[in-house]
Amino acid sequence: MLVWLKGYRRAWLAGDMGAGVVVAMMMIPQGMAYALVAGLPPVAGIYASIVPPLLYALFGTSSTQSVGPMAIISLMTASVLAPLAAPGSALYGVLAAQLALLSGLVLLACGLLRVGFLANFFSRPVMNGFTIGSSVLIAFDQLGTLLGARPPHWHGPSAALGLGALALLVLARRYGARLLQRCGLPPTAADVGARLAPMLLVAGSIAVVGALGLERMGVRVIGQVPAGLPGLHLGVSNAHWQELAKPALLIGFMCFLISMSGAQALAARKGEKLLTNAELVGLGAANVGSFLSGGFPVTGSLSRSAVNFAAGSNTQLSGVIAALLLGAALVLPTGWLALLPLPVLSATIIVAVLGMLEATTLRTAWRYDRADALALLATAGGVLLLGVEAGVMLGLLLSLGATIWRESRPHIAVLGRIPGTEHFRNIERYDAETRSGVLLLRVDAGLFFGNVEAVTAHVEEELDLHPGTRELVLVLSAVNAIDTSALFGLLELNGELVRRGVRLHLAEVKGPVLDRLKQSSLLERLSGQVFLSTANAWNTLSTGDESWSV
Repeated sequence: MLVWLKGYRRAWLAGDMGAGVVVAMMMIPQGMAYALVAGLPPVAGIYASIVPPLLYALFGTSSTQSVGPMAIISLMTASVLAPLAAPGSALYGVLAAQLALLSGLVLLACGLLRVGFLANFFSRPVMNGFTIGSSVLIAFDQLGTLLGARPPHWHGPSAALGLGALALLVLARRYGARLLQRCGLPPTAADVGARLAPMLLVAGSIAVVGALGLERMGVRVIGQVPAGLPGLHLGVSNAHWQELAKPALLIGFMCFLISMSGAQALAARKGEKLLTNAELVGLGAANVGSFLSGGFPVTGSLSRSAVNFAAGSNTQLSGVIAALLLGAALVLPTGWLALLPLPVLSATIIVAVLGMLEATTLRTAWRYDRADALALLATAGGVLLLGVEAGVMLGLLLSLGATIWRESRPHIAVLGRIPGTEHFRNIERYDAETRSGVLLLRVDAGLFFGNVEAVTAHVEEELDLHPGTRELVLVLSAVNAIDTSALFGLLELNGELVRRGVRLHLAEVKGPVLDRLKQSSLLERLSGQVFLSTANAWNTLSTGDESWSV
């Protein structure tokens, strides 16, 4: 807790303060926009941006992580709560905070039980597919607000304001940093300045709406934002614990995965080491804090964390400063925010989520492993067609299914010796020599209940292809584990080979695997021997030397 504070240096203060100011300026439009995505009043987004960063700073280990509302988690929140309550209603707000509480408790439990490794079951292609599907879904959902109505029945002033804001944000994202560099700013400052375009656009749009009276022309605005800090929120709905439990588990994992994906990349650039279980505790505490302040589930934001890093953040103090500034903004008069037009907020959401789209993972997966590419596409399509939860579960099941399918059909190579060496390679890839009566097979996967039958069947096929075999050597250099089912499979294979007049030998058995085998009857019943190396087995069996050593 507060490890970063113990060795704090005065030289870091300027960077932390500057980064805190920049992130606070980003938080205002982003927080309100993502609250709308979640189906909540805009001020809930600011509430969810104050207490969570403070609690994350107590336990978290990333110096650049910006914790608060995030588009995808907001979408998941809305998809969970929409069937349970009307968006914007008092019950909806209670359930949103309750969902943050449950998600936080899931994260805290995972951190305290040190089971952060469970998040590894979500592969990168599945995560990328989830991001693609969610981003498209969010962007499409915002079209009605951007245009003032669903096309083709547009509201002229709203559409002009929304599309104009959209165009300006796209231009700022693409050319803003380059333009600021030409004006004399260094690259880092120019990049940070370009990312503040949404805040400048918010201020400008408020001025335009006020000056032209666009509200009277039908342009929707966010309305009065309550002034003052959020009070302590303890309300829950006892009737909805069960409906929120399963979604909270999924949202908790997604909060962790999204947060870690950005934090790890930035930590690598700074030479930092993140503590996975401490991150779980930090994010869990942040979500409990969001519940206490009447917010909704939060996580580390990819875009804000990148800006925090670029703005010079040195420690978690930058997040504390950003939170304090947001609290101060609520204490001060908030009437100026009332004229913020919703089409402009929708434009910021659309640009933010579409900026998360990237095709690199899909292209790489398509060339490298079609199963992963199909899992990515299935996840994206599932999110769009079936909903967020169903899409994620579909992608997860397909990803795990592809892994199980691959592991159930392990690669098995017939080995031969490279002439003049003690190196043994696949005879289909190398010009390697073999010996009559001796068959070397290398199994390139762990042996478990899902693949032992396939392995034994493959061994029998190879014996049929090499009818003169009298000595069979299983090279287990790639086998990290042998479970009980596989152990029985090897015992049965040994017995079958004895009936066929073939001796079974093992070579290059790893220490932990050999230790387990010594606790079984396999080594005693083995018709052959255990060799230290493939070369040892080759030399011994080729010369007919019977003085083997175990």
